[in-house]
Amino acid sequence: MTPAETTILVQQLIGGDPTAAAAILTRATTSTEPTVLTIAALLNPQEPKLLARAVAAATNRQDRQLTALAAAHLAGDRDRVTALAREHLLDHPDSVLAAWIAAGATTNTPTTPAPSHSAGTAPAPTPKES
Repeated sequence: MTPAETTILVQQLIGGDPTAAAAILTRATTSTEPTVLTIAALLNPQEPKLLARAVAAATNRQDRQLTALAAAHLAGDRDRVTALAREHLLDHPDSVLAAWIAAGATTNTPTTPAPSHSAGTAPAPTPKES
């Protein structure tokens, strides 16, 4: 997979394309690309080997920063996520992946179901004008 193809796939995923998540998870089974593996680890947090593979494949600073950011996110360390994202985005202001992770890295994939809206959670109706 070329870097351009990976970028497009990341944009599709963040944009909500359900086929992008499936494509990333499928590619992650054989990929050695840190970005693909990092995203797959976020999509499937029950599989810690994905992040371990991403860390092992990360040979440049940008990839190492993204894997550290993903690890902090998966650990639930919001303060560290914020600090790492800020640092990464200073060097790479166009990193939509870092921004997505900092924002919570949420998608509606089979491994991360959509939030349910049970009774009482809908927004309150606005008062009618007299």
